[in-house]
This record gives sequence, structure tokens and C-alpha cells, in this order.
Amino acid sequence: MATLLGTPPAPPAPDRPRRPGPYPGIWRRGRIAAALAPLSVLVMLGHSRVPDRVGHLGSLIETFLPWTGLAVPLLLLCAAVRRSATAAVAVLLPAVVWSSLFGGTLLDKRAAGADLTVVTHNVNEHNPHPGRTARVLAASGADVLALEELGEATAAYRTALAADYPYHSIHGTVGLWSRYPLADTRTVDIAPWPRALRATVRTPEGPVAVYVAHLLSVRFSAASGFGTDARDAAARRLAAALRAEPLPRIVLMGDFNGTTDDRALAAVTSRLRSAQEESGAGFGLSWPASFPVARIDHILVRGMEPRSAWTLPATGSDHLPVAASVRL
Repeated sequence: MATLLGTPPAPPAPDRPRRPGPYPGIWRRGRIAAALAPLSVLVMLGHSRVPDRVGHLGSLIETFLPWTGLAVPLLLLCAAVRRSATAAVAVLLPAVVWSSLFGGTLLDKRAAGADLTVVTHNVNEHNPHPGRTARVLAASGADVLALEELGEATAAYRTALAADYPYHSIHGTVGLWSRYPLADTRTVDIAPWPRALRATVRTPEGPVAVYVAHLLSVRFSAASGFGTDARDAAARRLAAALRAEPLPRIVLMGDFNGTTDDRALAAVTSRLRSAQEESGAGFGLSWPASFPVARIDHILVRGMEPRSAWTLPATGSDHLPVAASVRL
């Protein structure tokens, strides 16, 4: 019977479940890290909208703005740990934005053809080696030196710099040394005690108005946050003096206790050109000298062309000296 009818047909096989891919969940994991990527972009692009009234948070962020790029490697690390494709793709956004904002800063824009070289240095009133610091500055070959935070060691700087810089003027805690004659030197009133000066440097290419300024220090406390009120008021007074300057060529040097990204200093920085930004190589970070994280020492110019900018080796100060050469 079985031979006549043949073998009965086998029952249909049940549907087999689909096998998961080799990397299940790579697009579902790491959503928190992926969400942090656009937040870091908002800080990079929208820092000027961060409120500054409470604890001067906006100024604090802008002081360390280039460091927002650390979000990129940190988010990449999170993506690798979580094995998240979503987070890895999301991190491309802050990487591109940071590169568009700061990538050009990393290029070497230094060039030859300068007429005047200047150096500024907060020498630190507690510097244990003022004579050695002065010799380092003189060895830079600068035509003009601006020193801030002079104190009891002022006489040591006078002695060490006399041979190379026959002309100098000191007002309070700031001083100017020059290879060329000085004229019309005076204190610029930005604080209750002298912290800024103005002088005419009579270079072979014509007169240049040189300002040396040390804006007031920034304080931090748990109650008030990032305290910049005194510094910001000094910046406004300095800006007023610059607006009234009759000479077309200006060099402003000194310790601003803030960066050129800080909106609170815009009254000063927006009217002048940063030598480092236009003719430097990298960020030119200057403070603290042992591990610089911010450029708070600046050389800004008007009516001349920045050709090169750089930092000098560390001295006995907690700041690095910064230098620039310009074409008049």
C-alpha cells in the first residue's frame, strides 16, 4: 500500500528566526554621548549668548573657548567604549565646527619683512630671578620691551636693561624700555593706582604710540563666581584712551587677564588687530608658564601690518613673554 501510494509528503518546515547582524545595537547604544555632541556645538557657536550677569559665566567660557575642542576626543572615546556608531557619527559635527573656528589658528602665518620687534612680559613681582629674566628679554633682540607687575625688583631691571635699552619710562607697576627715543610719556588712568602708560616711540620709520597695560586681576569665589568687574572697568577706560589717540600707528601690549575671545574686552580688542591671530603659529598660550592654558598676554596693533608673533622661553615668572614683529 505504501509502495502504491508513495511516501507521504513531509510537513512544511517552520519559519527560522532571522539571525542578528554581527554588531547588534551599534546604532542604538551611545545615545547620551551622541546628544552631547550638538550641545558642545551650541557652546562653540553660541558662547556669546551665554549669560554673563550671573558669575560672569560667559567670560569664563570665552577665556577657555579653544578648549571646547576637547569634546571631540572625549566623545570619540565614549563612542569606542560603548561601541556606538551613532555617537561616532555625531562627533563629526563638533569636529567640523571646531576646525572651522580654530583650524586656521594652527597654521604657521609668520613672515619676514618687519621694521619693529616688540616684547611684552608680566615679570611677576615675586620673580626670584629679575636679572636673569631681563637678560632673556634683551636677548630676544626686541626694539621695545613692555614689562608689567614691576615691584621691589624694578631697580634690577633698570640695571640689567640699561646697556641695550637707553630709553625707558616707568609708571607705577608698568614700564617701557626702548632702543629708540621716547616722548610724551604719561600714565593712563585705568585703575586707582598706575597700571598703564602711554609713550611715543620715535622709530626710524616715524612715531608710534605705544601703550602698556596691566588690567586688574580676575578673582573667583563660590559666592560671586568669575569676578571681572574691576578688570572690565579698566578695559573701558583703556578703550577710551585708545579712541582719543591722535597718532595713526598704535601698539598696545600687556597682560589683559583675559583673551581676545572675551566679550568683556571687546571695547579694546575690536579696535585693534591681534598680532598672534594674524601672524602667529598656534594659539600662543602664555599663562600659566608651567602649563599654558590661555593667552592673556597680548600685542595688538593699529595702522601697521603684523608679520610674526611667538612666545619666548619661560623665565622666573608665571607668565611666558610674548613677542611680535610688525611692518610700519
